[in-house]
Amino acid sequence: MSKILIFDFGSQYTQLLARRIRELGVFSEVVQVEDKVSYEEVSGIILSGGPDSVYAEDSLKIPEEIFDLDLPILGICYGMHALAKKLGGDIKREKVREYGRTRLLNLKKDRLFNDIPEKFIVWMSHSDSVVALPENAEIIAKTENNIIAGFEIKEKNIFAIQFHPEVMHSEYGNDMLENFVIQICHVSDTWSLKDFEDEKIIEIKEVVGNKKAIIGLSGGVDSSVASVLMHKAIGNNLKAVFVDHGLLRLNEATEVKKIFHEMFGLDLTVVDAKERFLNKLKGVTDPEQKRKIIGEEFVRVFEEEAIKDPDYEFLVQGTIYSDVIESAASGKKTAKIKTHHNVGGLPEKMNLKILEPLRELFKDEVRKLGELLSIPKHILYRHPFPGPGLSIRVLGEITEEKLEILKHVDDVYIRTLKETGWYEKVWQAFPVLTPLRTVGVVGDVRSYDYVVALRAVDSIEGMTADWSRIPFEVLELVSSRITNEVDNVGRIVYDITSKPPATIEWE
Repeated sequence: MSKILIFDFGSQYTQLLARRIRELGVFSEVVQVEDKVSYEEVSGIILSGGPDSVYAEDSLKIPEEIFDLDLPILGICYGMHALAKKLGGDIKREKVREYGRTRLLNLKKDRLFNDIPEKFIVWMSHSDSVVALPENAEIIAKTENNIIAGFEIKEKNIFAIQFHPEVMHSEYGNDMLENFVIQICHVSDTWSLKDFEDEKIIEIKEVVGNKKAIIGLSGGVDSSVASVLMHKAIGNNLKAVFVDHGLLRLNEATEVKKIFHEMFGLDLTVVDAKERFLNKLKGVTDPEQKRKIIGEEFVRVFEEEAIKDPDYEFLVQGTIYSDVIESAASGKKTAKIKTHHNVGGLPEKMNLKILEPLRELFKDEVRKLGELLSIPKHILYRHPFPGPGLSIRVLGEITEEKLEILKHVDDVYIRTLKETGWYEKVWQAFPVLTPLRTVGVVGDVRSYDYVVALRAVDSIEGMTADWSRIPFEVLELVSSRITNEVDNVGRIVYDITSKPPATIEWE
């Protein structure tokens, strides 16, 4: 099977780049620069972006052997700088730095820019720039600041671009990737998620064998798909454990038990751990500490369940690509954004082996896989919910009172979005209970109640996101219902920050 090989130089978007290529029906594989790499069946190579300067002492270098393979090469951002430096060009830190949306001038419409307009918007993130080209290189694009944004060495099939075509903010990004993968690398579009399902089931059977596995089932998209996939592979050797830690949405524990025990027939154990988790979180305000505490307690609960049967050897997690990337687990140079419960929150010493069947997939791919597994859409298309639950949506110290307030606010918010037809239109929506209190008037009496922030974003994979333009009349209805139906909430604000610069969750 032909594939595109992506060398990861530490970009936050490396796995997103791999996903974009898989969307084209072409298999892609991400490798680290220091890895021993097999080039069998490789039809093209992409060098990702990264946070470093090519002149830094410990900067990652391009593997020498790729230039002897006679394969098309595409360098992106840092990959462009690394190519230019390696091939005799010059890179400098310019006074004009480009971040975010930037207008690009396409100077050459053949090959990489085939059927793409002369001017369009791309997503930039750089301070260094190529100021002198390698030998035989030709400029194919510049920015409106007259900075070189792309070059080509035609006889060597080498291309380099300064911007990120893989992010949704770059116009015609998918067209450029398709031009490179299909037209330049000549790879046929034959790979699909059905292939992934079949290969993953075989892999799970080989790894688990006759041993048993347990999975933490939250009822969210990732854990639901992971549970059904594992059940399809090993049947009754899978035990699903639902941990009611008190940090879930209103009535969620009852709903999960009903759906997965009755509908799917999973061996489901419900553990009431509310008091245990809240005691551990008492007085904790730092979000990273919250994640680590919850991650460790989750594993301890699973281990305690596994002790009951010595054959339980594997702990299955619904880790997906975006979890891995943001926790900087995919490459030693990747800049760390935050620890994820499914990745960095795990304790160092464990008695169970970790199995992550969805690790290579993004959220929308997980949903598509779920459809192949016949999971009902009302489960698959629930909005994403974080592993640490409401703990990272209660800013500051967590108390039972604050959790109850947030659960009811969340219920009103989501219910209203569904009633107005907006739940399906946004990628994710949730409220955040802030530690702020403001003065108000309730029934002619002074009040001093909490400020709640509403968040709603539009995205495809969660790596980048825009705030959702929910109509004012819908937001007004949500605000009115919350302040009338939920005690101790006196003011509602709406978050209009995109990702980047913010993350989707507040903590």
